[in-house]
This record gives sequence, C-alpha cells and structure tokens, in this order.
Amino acid sequence: MSLILILIPLIVSLFVLLTRPAGVRAIALGTALANLAVSIFATVGFNSDGSQNHTFSIPWLPQAGISFSLGMDGVSLLMVLLTNLLAPLIVLSSHSRAFDNEPRYYGLVLMMLGALNGVFLAQDGLLFYIFYELALIPIYFICAIWGGQDRIRITLKFFIYTFVGSLFMLVALLYVYLQTNVEGHHSFAWDALVRTQLSPEAANWVLIGFFLAFAVKMPVFPFHTWQPDTYVTSPTGGTMLLSGIMLKMGVYGVIRWMVPLAPEAMHFWTPIFISLAVVGIVYASIIAVKQSDLKRLIAYSSIAHVGLIAAGVLAWNKAGVQGSLLQMLNHGINVVGLFFVVDLIERRIGTRTLADMGGIAKSAPKFAALFMLVMLGAVAVPLTNGFPGEFLLLNGVWSYNVWLGGVAGLTIIFGAVYMLRAYGLAMFGEANRETTQFQDVNANEWVVLGVVAGLVVVLGFFPQLVLNLTDGSVNKILGAVQF
Repeated sequence: MSLILILIPLIVSLFVLLTRPAGVRAIALGTALANLAVSIFATVGFNSDGSQNHTFSIPWLPQAGISFSLGMDGVSLLMVLLTNLLAPLIVLSSHSRAFDNEPRYYGLVLMMLGALNGVFLAQDGLLFYIFYELALIPIYFICAIWGGQDRIRITLKFFIYTFVGSLFMLVALLYVYLQTNVEGHHSFAWDALVRTQLSPEAANWVLIGFFLAFAVKMPVFPFHTWQPDTYVTSPTGGTMLLSGIMLKMGVYGVIRWMVPLAPEAMHFWTPIFISLAVVGIVYASIIAVKQSDLKRLIAYSSIAHVGLIAAGVLAWNKAGVQGSLLQMLNHGINVVGLFFVVDLIERRIGTRTLADMGGIAKSAPKFAALFMLVMLGAVAVPLTNGFPGEFLLLNGVWSYNVWLGGVAGLTIIFGAVYMLRAYGLAMFGEANRETTQFQDVNANEWVVLGVVAGLVVVLGFFPQLVLNLTDGSVNKILGAVQF
C-alpha cells in the first residue's frame, strides 16, 4: 500500500506529461482522490503502537546497503493523510484558473504528490534524500512557469536556499552512513543509522547539517527570507503545495531523522534552536500586522505558526511533539483555505490590497461565513482545530522553559490582531464598485472552502482522532531518543 501511494501519482504524472491528454483536470482530480482513498484505507486496522505498518522493502543496491524501503507508523500516516487530503482540494481549487499548457501544470502537481508521499514513507536514508530533492523539482517549475512578477529571480532564490540546505543534510547523512556496521557492511536503513553512536564533536556537525536543511524548508528564522516572496509570486496551487504540505517535510525531518540520528548534540543546540523559532514567531507576527497585501500577510502568519510548531518539536516532550503533529495537520488545512480565500478575492476584484476591499460580506454572505470559520481556526479560537494544537505546543514549550513559553504565547495575541484586522477590512466597512458586485461562492469553491471549514470544526471538537493515531509512535520515539 505504501508503494501504491507513490506509484499512482508518479505514473499518471508521466502519462500526462508525455501524452498531454484531453480532460487533464478530471484525470488529476481522479488521481488525487484515488490516493486519498488509499490513504483512508490504510487507516483500517492500523496498528498505532509505534510499529511500522504497510511495509515494502526490496534491495536496491545491496552491496552499498541501500534498499527501496517504505513503511508508516502513526507519524508517517498522519503526514500521508495530510498530503492526500489536501491534494484533491488543491487540484479542485486550480480548476477556477486557466493555465497555459494545463497538462504540464497538473502533471507537475501529481509528480510532487508522489514525491511528498515518498518523503513521509521512506525508511532508508538515501531514499528519503532522493524523494526530498525530487519534491523540489516540480514546485520550482510550477512557480517559475506560472508565477507572477519577477518569478524567475524569486524562484531561483528559493531553489538555491533549499538545494544548498539539502546538500548539508546529504553530507551529514553520508557521514553517519560510513559509521554504520551491519554484518560488516554500511547501511542507509533507518534502524542502522539510529543505532550508530557518534562522538560529541561528530554529532554536533551532523546535527547542524540536518538542521540547515530542515530549517530552510520549514522555514525557521533567519532562514525564512525566501518564503514571503515565493509564496506571493507563486500561483495559488503552488503556494498551497508549499505552505500546506512541503514545509511539513522540515518538521517531519526533525522528528524522524535529525533528532534520532544525533541526539548526543541536542542538549547543547536545543536552547539555540528553540530561541530562533521563538524569535521568528514574534518577528513574523509583527510584520504580518503591518501588511496591506492579504497574501503576504498570510505568508508571514505561516512563518509565525511554523515557528511555534518547531519550538514544540525541539522541546522534545510529549505535549510538544504531539502538539506539533496535530498542528501540522491543522496548519495545512487552515493555510490552504486562507490562500484559496485570497485567490478567490483577487479573481473577483483584481487586487489583494486590504484598503481596496470592504463590504464583501453584504454581497457574498456564504463566502464571508466560510472565510470566518477558516480564520477562527487560524486564530486558534476554542472549539476550532487550531486551539488544541496550539495549547499542546505552548504547554510543551512552557514545560521546557517558562520564559520561552511566555514569549511563544504572544502568537495567540498577534494572530488575533492581524487576522481579525484583515477579516474586518475585507468583509465589513464601506463597499466599493468592485465589492458590491462580488459574486458568492460557486460549486467548486463551495466544496473546497466547505471541506476546509468542516475540518476546522470537526478537528476542533475531536482532536483525539489524531492524537490517538500518533500516541504510540510519539511514546516510542521519545522513549528511544532522550537527551
């Protein structure tokens, strides 16, 4: 089943890119829905005690200790569910826009879907790196071909940042690989890499190598400078892929690879890493408050939210890690909804500037209600999906350090300020010529925003659905890796 989740989108992607068939929108949506169905089916009878389910492993280069090894525990399954839940929404939201060479666009989206699934399912270090890099290729072309003004310079900066960061990870991974010994041979298998004992000095360099790769991807301050411009200039589908799924690769990498491979260095580096994450929360939140471009505002809000997720993971206690996993799911859902809202507004009135909006709620009450639910989830209002995740994260950071927890808690205040301000300026106030003619949501838009808003409510009431899925894996990881 793990192999199927990768092969379906990759095979269809190649078919679409090579043959350019008619009806490519329907093909892409059908492929994304098929992967979602397989993901849901994978949860049936899933053993959530922390063991690997749905494993697939064949030798690839056995002489070098490389295997095509896949599997999923609760953490991997949650990321797979997030990826394949958001993929149909991203594809469906793209139906509202016309693209030059649509087969190429949807083919690249499906290629990225396959690569993302590979990242979360890989149980071999080199295989993880290959999928990690493969996911960068389609999103680069999506942003460079269908992006906005100055897209080549901006996407090149994004590519350089992420590619160079990944090279540091590769060097660190190769070093650990050369220290492994499985029956007299080196191995990239996750178990073999984790069992390797590193000297304190070597562990420091290995940890830094992994951190540079994952910090850029999340991104964590001060490695974030590529993110706002890339999010703003990318087409909406590309922005959704980046913010909703791709940045989760960095957080997942910290949990699955960085900390388990170099726990010897975490005691020294954790205070520094968490401090950077908390600084990023405050920094990005203050900038978000001052934004007039709604899409850029959400881009900076994403940096703030991911900073809190990173701080919770690095605190390395149960509340922090569980909260990070729950909030990765919730943030992905909410940010996809928010960027779709921005896209819908821009298509209707031709601008993303808050000062040019106003009175939309009068013309489009259904849209205003759906936008409000998504916005409340992003603000982490109680009984919405954002609340339990942020509560656990703040609890985890607070347990690690009271002062850092207090500063991190400012994200709740700042988030309410910039999101409520944006909602008020866009939905209420004096209408203008464009907003008085604002059309309410159509069928496609209703499905996308309706699903997102529904998940905001359901996961707000029933977060235990997610926590039960990941509890065994979190206990196993925390029990095995202590510092």
